[in-house]
Amino acid sequence: MSEEYHFGLKTLGPRAAQLFTELNELRRTTFTLADVVSITGLSAAAARSLVHKTQQRGLITRLKPGLYNLVPFELGRATKYIDSPYLIARELAGAASYFLSHGTAFELHRMVTQPNFTVYASCTRRVRPQTIGGYNFQFIHITPKQEFGVVKHWIDKERFVMISDMERTIIDGLRHPAFVGGITDVAKGLWMKRATLISEKLIEYAQRLDVGAVVRRLGYLLEHYELADESALEPLRNMLTATYQRLDPLLPAEGTHVSRWRLQLNVTPEELDAARVG
Repeated sequence: MSEEYHFGLKTLGPRAAQLFTELNELRRTTFTLADVVSITGLSAAAARSLVHKTQQRGLITRLKPGLYNLVPFELGRATKYIDSPYLIARELAGAASYFLSHGTAFELHRMVTQPNFTVYASCTRRVRPQTIGGYNFQFIHITPKQEFGVVKHWIDKERFVMISDMERTIIDGLRHPAFVGGITDVAKGLWMKRATLISEKLIEYAQRLDVGAVVRRLGYLLEHYELADESALEPLRNMLTATYQRLDPLLPAEGTHVSRWRLQLNVTPEELDAARVG
């Protein structure tokens, strides 16, 4: 009879113990079949068999084909456990550069009042939308040039993920309001964090991203909420072309036109004022 290792309420064979010990030392709670092969030295078939057996014993949770999650030993006989969805997003990005963004970054920066049930991440490679462990994952493709304004967000004392900083989060929301909840939700986040956000950095990021709709929306909102003066907004005005854009692309093309920012106000100033909180 082979030697076994006891961890709380569960018992591991030597191969599984080797795998779990190494994963814990690496602080890897989410892992792939390739990781199992690399750590244990088993063949792919033997690694699949080991994974299947440990899954049956409630030691790991299968997130999707080839991707697994360790079940903490302190959970006893639990057979379903999903670690932080933010760490799963990191795994889905693979070796590509990524950062949590849009609605997810709004939530983590406490710029929204409603919970978000989709995990959004920007990534330099294309990753299809998918649902894992009850979480929806939506990846927005970006170019390496568009990867800026990114900081670490610590999940716990030892693990972190990358996330857009507050200013980049607002800029991404202005580019894709649909991934936040609409332009009024972006405006609400801008107003909520007005004391923390740096208007010069917002303007710099808009210039760097160089997307006309973002330039128009940012300029108008900063002016409407009196968060930047005329001289600070001048670089954005110099970027404008003759084309008009809707303030909120999710709403019909109606409302007055503001030539100063080449915007069609399909969200009224009164609606934006109602978004002021705090």
